[in-house]
Amino acid sequence: MAIAEFLEPAIKDYAKQATAAYSAPINTATFTGRQFVAGEDPMQTQAINLASQGVGSYQPFLQAAQTAQQQATGTIGGLGGLTGAQAYQPFMSPYQQQVIDTTLAEYDKQGAAGSQAIKDAAVASGNFGGGREGAMLGQYESDRLGDRAALQAQLLAQNFAQAQQGAQSAFTQGGQLAGLQSGLAAQQYGLSDFQRGSMGQDISALGSMGALRQGQTQALLGADQQAAQTAAYEPYGRLSQYGNTLTGLAGGVAGQQYAEPTAPSPFTTALGTATGLAGLYGKIFG
Repeated sequence: MAIAEFLEPAIKDYAKQATAAYSAPINTATFTGRQFVAGEDPMQTQAINLASQGVGSYQPFLQAAQTAQQQATGTIGGLGGLTGAQAYQPFMSPYQQQVIDTTLAEYDKQGAAGSQAIKDAAVASGNFGGGREGAMLGQYESDRLGDRAALQAQLLAQNFAQAQQGAQSAFTQGGQLAGLQSGLAAQQYGLSDFQRGSMGQDISALGSMGALRQGQTQALLGADQQAAQTAAYEPYGRLSQYGNTLTGLAGGVAGQQYAEPTAPSPFTTALGTATGLAGLYGKIFG
């Protein structure tokens, strides 16, 4: 097919431009590479460091809780000796027998003085060695022995009552101590959960905000990448349109219009990435 003379200059110009454009390789480094990948945001770094520091941070609280619980268990176990018929024995006064012996010795001393007074009275009345004196001494000794036994029983009962009171007091105090120890254990468990939960909230907040800021940065880098790619492929689109126009003027059928490679929206892609990262941070320590 003959080419109209008025088209020859344009066709030669097209050929020259096409030769220059298609013979030169595209420098893909201008729109590819790590320079278009957003780095880690400082808030993300802070969240990661906090998460690393938080691993196992609950252990001191857990150990304290376990220790308090063991102490409570031991205290409760020790309360078994404070019940039953023999519970009072550890609380009996170690000086009980000395007190009883001293009291009874003084009582016997006073009793001997009373017996001597009866004898002296018998001598004075001329009945010494008589039946009346014997009867009076017998009655006196009988009464004295009864009173002596009652005094001894009173001393024993008093010490027993004090020992029982001591055992009851120790049992009550032991129960209160066990309750405090169990409460401390529960408090430590609660602090462990609170510490972990609070740290998780901080990590989630820092990570989520950092992910959003990283997504914004990635969107800007994606826009720059698209701009660089568009600039690299622009000559091909222009030449394609130029060639189709010449073909149409020459009476031929225009070829398919050149389509520049397209990529998803940088903002949409970055937003999806940021949302996924935010969800991931939210699950840490959750």
